Amino acid sequence: MATFAQYAMVASEEALDDAGWRPETAEDLEATGVYVGSGIGNFEDVYETSIAYDKGGYKKVSPLFVPRLLINLAAGHISMRFGFKGPNHAATTACTTGAHAVGDASRLIAFGDAEVIVAGGAESCIHPLAMAGFARARSLAVDWNDRPCEASRPFDRSRAGFVIGEGAGLVVLEELEHAKARGARIYAELKGYGLSADAYHMTAPREDGEGPLLAMKRALKHAELRPGDVDYVNAHATSTALGDAAENRAIKSLLLGEHGKDKPSQINVSSTKGAVGHLLGAAGSLEAIFAILSIYNSTLPPTLNLENPGDPPEDFDCNYTPKTAQEQRVDVALSNSFGFGGTNASLCFTKYT
Repeated sequence: MATFAQYAMVASEEALDDAGWRPETAEDLEATGVYVGSGIGNFEDVYETSIAYDKGGYKKVSPLFVPRLLINLAAGHISMRFGFKGPNHAATTACTTGAHAVGDASRLIAFGDAEVIVAGGAESCIHPLAMAGFARARSLAVDWNDRPCEASRPFDRSRAGFVIGEGAGLVVLEELEHAKARGARIYAELKGYGLSADAYHMTAPREDGEGPLLAMKRALKHAELRPGDVDYVNAHATSTALGDAAENRAIKSLLLGEHGKDKPSQINVSSTKGAVGHLLGAAGSLEAIFAILSIYNSTLPPTLNLENPGDPPEDFDCNYTPKTAQEQRVDVALSNSFGFGGTNASLCFTKYT
């Protein structure tokens, strides 16, 4: 089993145990699905098998090579492990994968294709080849190599690129009446899901943040909420100069003014990538969990390493929850994810009452 699939398997065990959902009847197994994606999958197998083939030819290629490469095998292994016979699906949309998996899965439930879906993203991308590729694209932080714990610094004016992380984040999504009937603990409701495209550039975001703005607007539209209702935004902010600025512009465009907040300081934002780095295809689902727990625990997670917001400072005047978590009632939270190719998604979670 590829490393990213192993991460997904462990996360699925944890998520299902936490949800108290281990179905045994044929009806329940048929009503439970899996939707787990990955942005890249497993670099290690591609690299090692290419070297082995180059040196030893055909017989040095493992018969498991192709199955270990396939992105949908994380979901496949989970379904086989637990016997889930509902929808079995995968997304691969770069760094938006985890958010797309959660959002798409919610729509499968709403459409009646399943009652319960294990959803999210997994990634195992820490490898010299991946590091080289992102470094050549000038995406990685290299200005803090002597102080690596300070390298991931979203929204800070000295930010200089992202830090790669890997792992998995999975949630158990469940149709509301089904969850209530079995007395499940409900952390939050997924009320809205918005998607958009930058239609602009292969890797760079639009400076005006139009793509992220459209995704957030559509998430709120589906949730039937107004910008002023949003209490917290878990930002995609990866610690890159262009990306953080574009998203900051989009958040302020959405949440300030008519039907929104009166002043920027009322906008609560943070990027948990300061703590965990950028998990690429797993980032969206992991950060959705942070947003869900912000609602459940009435706490804003911090943006670590944030010393001086800005560049320019006057544009970065929201509450970015610097360094330390803040106690705050959160009824509505947005979780943003954006990926290469200009693909954007925003998830809207609300407190369950």
